[in-house]
Amino acid sequence: MTADSRTTVVVITHNRRDQLLGTLDRLAALPERPPVIVVDNASTDGTPQAVADRHPGVSVLTPGRNLGAPGRNLGVRHARTPYVAFSDDDSWWEPGALARAADLFDRHQRLGLLAAGIHVGAEGRPDPLNSILAASPLGHAADLPGPQVLGFLACAAVARREAYLEAGGYHPVLFLGGEETLLAYDLAARGWGVCHCPEVVAVHSPIGGVRPGRPAVMRRNAALTAWLRRPLGVALRHTRGLAAEARRDPEARTALREMVERLPVALRLRRPLPAAVEAAARRLDLEGAAR
Repeated sequence: MTADSRTTVVVITHNRRDQLLGTLDRLAALPERPPVIVVDNASTDGTPQAVADRHPGVSVLTPGRNLGAPGRNLGVRHARTPYVAFSDDDSWWEPGALARAADLFDRHQRLGLLAAGIHVGAEGRPDPLNSILAASPLGHAADLPGPQVLGFLACAAVARREAYLEAGGYHPVLFLGGEETLLAYDLAARGWGVCHCPEVVAVHSPIGGVRPGRPAVMRRNAALTAWLRRPLGVALRHTRGLAAEARRDPEARTALREMVERLPVALRLRRPLPAAVEAAARRLDLEGAAR
């Protein structure tokens, strides 16, 4: 396979220098030879210099503070290719995956974001999210290459740069954790397709399992996403669920406090989904409840 200049890989990182260098080694070995942009979220472990020493061709952006997930927005704005793939410092792309993704975007002009298949660890076992995405009740659209979804894993996604920027990228209110759903909503609200394409494969090799506090942060951001885009009844249901957890779980209490602190901004930026996208979101809610 010859080099393919259609897709830039954007990587966000924070204090994971050694893992990041391993990911960059893998990205550099891809046959597509994609340009790579690293957004360093205020690491204190020498990450920018280490990247410059080992991978001088990689662009390193240093915003000077930890932007969380919206650090990806900075990387996308600096990209100069029509498509942008995302990796974290513990994930990368299989050889040929980026070329397959670019071919799908070339053929499907409404495709805004592609949720890849995910292999986990060195053994390459399938992530459980794969089967959930593949069984999406939203079905197929004739002008899209896979089942329509309103969720994905950030480090296993490829986006059309134009669509990503039009949708505003990742929302700063959420910071990090479960940020993907809001971006999927915003893409769909603007008419862009979001679908699952398992023939495009990313590898995720997380270290240390689920980070402490992560489940509560996911609940916090689910509630904030609802306040930003969903009907008030849905937002209240998410908030009540988090409040119930907070009565017995210190991490959930922290997440609830953080949600309340962010709520005024979320209400100011509230923009309910168009009726068709809200109907799709409700269908997915029912499917999730049934599971």
